[in-house]
Amino acid sequence: MVMFLFLVVALVVVVAAVTLAVLGGSEGGALPDVPPERFADPLPPDRPLRRADVEAVRFPMTVRGYRMVDVDEALDRLGAELAERDARIAELETALAGAQATAVGGPGLFTTYAGPPAPDPAEHGPSDRVPGGEGPATPPAERPEDDR
Repeated sequence: MVMFLFLVVALVVVVAAVTLAVLGGSEGGALPDVPPERFADPLPPDRPLRRADVEAVRFPMTVRGYRMVDVDEALDRLGAELAERDARIAELETALAGAQATAVGGPGLFTTYAGPPAPDPAEHGPSDRVPGGEGPATPPAERPEDDR
């Protein structure tokens, strides 16, 4: 019975201490109201976003989750940054492809090659023709001259 009495007294002392700490105390007042959490945007406005910036974003909790306005603003900012980067990447890839084409083939890479002029069939005799009838067997410059 002594043990039971000791436990009841200890329980009363603990409850009284907690009540005094919550309601009273040396500062003479109830606990102050907690200010509502506001979204402190850690995304830097003066430079492009980095992976660490995105990982540092934490949204304050509300009764039913997150505040949609805070999340929408952060996602809009991230979407704009990604679209800007995609456009810049496409621009740089186009410039790189043009620079590589110019460096490999030179400025005249895409000019049309006409080839050597076709020989005039009236100039050469039938002995100069290839059996398939496709012009002279050897180019005129390399044929030995006839001493007639």
